[in-house]
Amino acid sequence: MSKQPTTRRKRAGQGSAPGRTPDGRGRTPAAGRSTATGRSTAAGRTPPAKGRVPVVAIAFGLVLLLGVVAVVLTRGGGSVGGTTGGTVQPGVEETRPVKVTGAPLPPFDDSATSDPAVGATAPGLEGASFDGRPVAITHDGTPRAILFVAHWCPHCRREVPVVKRWLESGGLPSGVELATVSTSVSPDRPNYPPSAWLAKAGWTAPLLADDARSSAANAFGVTAFPFFTLVDGNGKVVARTSGELQPAALAELMAKLKPA
Repeated sequence: MSKQPTTRRKRAGQGSAPGRTPDGRGRTPAAGRSTATGRSTAAGRTPPAKGRVPVVAIAFGLVLLLGVVAVVLTRGGGSVGGTTGGTVQPGVEETRPVKVTGAPLPPFDDSATSDPAVGATAPGLEGASFDGRPVAITHDGTPRAILFVAHWCPHCRREVPVVKRWLESGGLPSGVELATVSTSVSPDRPNYPPSAWLAKAGWTAPLLADDARSSAANAFGVTAFPFFTLVDGNGKVVARTSGELQPAALAELMAKLKPA
């Protein structure tokens, strides 16, 4: 069972090593798995006293009913950063086919002294958003910051509002585009569906829905969420990092990109 993660704000350029639980440093490993909680056992229950069975039975029934209501209300993920799960809307698909061109980047490893992906040509991505509108993240001369998020990642749910406010305040350098990839989608994990989560968050940045195999994330070597990859106008990787970034760290990271 994973421990409750604690968040440590990071400087740009730091990342996370692969693992299976939130690492307590403001990011969630891409292979992380949630563990069911709130389960109780019948062991240790004491039979009700004679003559009080009806009252206890009624009380137990009310508790059971409230528990069922709570499960229904929280199905799809609890509130983190003011967001919860929702329902899939007509015409919306949480995963879409993705075409990847070019060689994949090596998996990101923050224990390494340097990132071998820096200077390499980033893969190109062609796909669609949740509603089917075509989306391409290719080498068209536009410098881009690509943000990979997973709906079940608590750090992503905290980071999205931070990045949204930062974008609205004009933090993104002129000539630079921020694109988003929703990946690692699973109906059995918290805060599903991602389309409802991001709609509630007011997320308007261009978004590509990854396929069920997370082909886009794998092509970029994503090992933790949230995950940032900076690509210059020539399609070369400038930097990669993972974890929650506050506005100052976002500005420091984006400064590595030269506007078109």
